[in-house]
Amino acid sequence: MPLPPEDDRREMNGDETAELSRFRPYLLMLARLQFDDLLQAKLDESDIVQQTLMEAHQSLPSFRGQSGEEQAAWLRTILARNLADELRKFRRGKRDVRLEASLQVSLSESTVRLERILACNDGTPSQYAMANEQLVALATALMKLPEDQRRAVELFHLQGHSAAEVATRLERTDIAVAGLLRRGLKRLRELVREDNVR
Repeated sequence: MPLPPEDDRREMNGDETAELSRFRPYLLMLARLQFDDLLQAKLDESDIVQQTLMEAHQSLPSFRGQSGEEQAAWLRTILARNLADELRKFRRGKRDVRLEASLQVSLSESTVRLERILACNDGTPSQYAMANEQLVALATALMKLPEDQRRAVELFHLQGHSAAEVATRLERTDIAVAGLLRRGLKRLRELVREDNVR
């Protein structure tokens, strides 16, 4: 569902619109991680993310957070509710508060795994502490990877599957998956560093 036209938005200025919209790649990545291959074919994560951003725009005046981290957590909560609604519609079931709660936990766990991706062996944890902008930059960089590398990195690093499970899901050999992960992670770090230099 598209965002309402500019003049229909509730006193949102351009800065506020841009501030929320910059989370789109991050939310898309998180939404995609919640769907298995069957659901990805039937549900469109970009529609769910668009709905999430639209609801966030409408309720921004009531948001009381101060930091980007709080804003990301708030958006994850809205996203979890919207994902649960879509899954409920797909399964033709009733509202399941436990499903919403488990989706919120899953989204938070994916964020923690996402933060670990950029941690390098040659730095201290404080040097590589993930700020909100880095999470968004990492999600954006992940979308720029070739499809096979992106899927391997998502399955292994963000969803916690074993290398053997990734190989089975991608119909590749263990050696091929190891190469995809190595190249994907290396390129991901390069893309994020390039983004930080700009």
